[in-house]
Formats: sequence, C-alpha cells, structure tokens
Amino acid sequence: MNQKVVVFLLPNFLFGIFLYGFFSKRQKNLTDAFPDPTEYWLATQNSRKNTLGSVCLKNNLNKPRSKLDSQVANQLFVEHKHKFIYCEVPKVGCSNWKRTIFLLQSGLNAKPSEIEHDDIHQTSLIKRLATYPPALQKEFLSNYTKVMFTRHPLERLVSAYRDKLLHSEPFYSITVANRIRAMFRKNKNSTEKVSFQEFVNFILAKPPHTLDIHWKPMFLLCDPCNIHYDILGKYETLGLDSERVLEVIGAPESLQYPSLKRYGSEKRTYGDITLEYLRQLTSEQIEKIKKLYEMDFFLFNYTMKYEDYFSLND
Repeated sequence: MNQKVVVFLLPNFLFGIFLYGFFSKRQKNLTDAFPDPTEYWLATQNSRKNTLGSVCLKNNLNKPRSKLDSQVANQLFVEHKHKFIYCEVPKVGCSNWKRTIFLLQSGLNAKPSEIEHDDIHQTSLIKRLATYPPALQKEFLSNYTKVMFTRHPLERLVSAYRDKLLHSEPFYSITVANRIRAMFRKNKNSTEKVSFQEFVNFILAKPPHTLDIHWKPMFLLCDPCNIHYDILGKYETLGLDSERVLEVIGAPESLQYPSLKRYGSEKRTYGDITLEYLRQLTSEQIEKIKKLYEMDFFLFNYTMKYEDYFSLND
C-alpha cells in the first residue's frame, strides 16, 4: 500500500478505535447502572415522584384534609380483590383500565374486546371510592395500591376535541357544541362543526375547577399532591407501566392491558395530529392554554416546547 495512504489512514483508524472504546464503555456504564429493566422502571418511578413532590411543595399544593374532596373521590375506582385504586383521567387510556378493573373484579375468563365502550362507562359493577363512607375511603387509600396515568396536556386536549366534538355522541356533539356555537357565532342557527379554536376559547372562558373531566387539568382530577400514588404511569410509556401495575397488584398472568380504541378506523392522536391542531391557534391562545395546564406540565414533567416535543415523539 502506498506510504502516503497509510499515513493518512492511520490517524483515522486510531481515532475510530478510540471512539469505539469510548462509546462501548459509556454503553457498559449505562447497562451496569440498570442491568435489570425492573430497576430502570423503579428509578423512573422515583424520578417522577421526586419531581411531583418538589413541585407540590414549591406551589403549596400539599393541603391535608380531614375528608377527601367528593369530586376527586368520584374519579377513583376501587377493585378490592387485588386492593387496587385507579384514578380515572379521561383521554389517557381510562376505558381500557376500566375494562381491566372489571375483569380483575369479576374473575371472568373473557377478553377485554368483548366489553363494549359504552357498557364499561355505564356499569355499576365497578365501584367508585365516592360510594363509600369517609372512614372506609381513608382505609382503602392507606392500604391499597394507588395508580394514576398522565399524558402530555396538549395532546390530551386535542384528543378530547377529536373524540367528543367531531363524533356523534349526543351530549358533546349536540348539547356542548350548541353552547359553544351560541357563545362564539353570530349566526345562532349555524350547524357547522365546532372548530378547534372555538373549543379552546370555550374552555378558556371557564374556571378550571368547573371544566368537563375530559379536559379538566389532570392534577385537579386526581389531587396527586395529597393522595400519594404508588405508581405514576404515563401514556407515553403506557405498555410498560401497565404491565408493571398488573404485576405489582398480583393480577393473573393471562390478563394484559388492552390497546382497544373506540373509533378503530381513526389514527390515534399522536404528535403529527396534535401539531396540526395546535397550529390552528393564535400565539395568544397557545399561551393561555399553557397557563391553564401549567401545573400539569410542571407536576408531571412535560415540556411546554411542544413543537420540539411532538416532532421528536412522532
């Protein structure tokens, strides 16, 4: 081989060896830190809880009460056989969690897909914590495994709009839609679907604690600063977190969290769709909606730089 070529290639070869060694060592260090996936998951849980705890403290949200808020108690579902309490956050996989709770409770050897969406939301077989007296509520909260799941606030908002205002569910597509039209349209007889901008303006016009549960801030639904959840799951890691929840509560190995979707032919609300809707808003609307969900962003460690977030997670 030509001597000049050797002289040129040798430094690059040596640099390549250095890089290989550096990144191999770095990967080994990461692997050594969490050789077991369970350890990694537990570390993630600790990180989420630490973030939540520090934000609660900083914003003076720790306010112990002698009695649980009735609206919060209404969001909590109790499954006694496995001593499990789940806080319902709509648009964060709650229908599938209700299916799971029903199967855990009933012991039926059935598939989640056999349980209809409307049936699972209307059944009285799944008990809310609000149906129990305060003393029992306190006992269950002290002794049961408590779980809540969150989702990026803006993605959850877009998902709620698509699900409730663009489909034919009477209460939302007619009753709520008519209220929105009456507030923002000169032509009161207009029947065009409510736009995302109108939907956002409708939400911004109301006090946060009075909002519908499908777009009410998550921290107001589940009160995580005063109810110490054992597991903080995220929609973004739904598969792994759900698997761990079922493992922790001792669910049958045959039971898996389902991935059923009400409108199966539609694409799920992920990054590309979320960005498409957010770009319909003015900068002023964006800032106001960020302010509305500010505590959800901080408590659950979601970034407000949504353009970068959804582009990276698409």
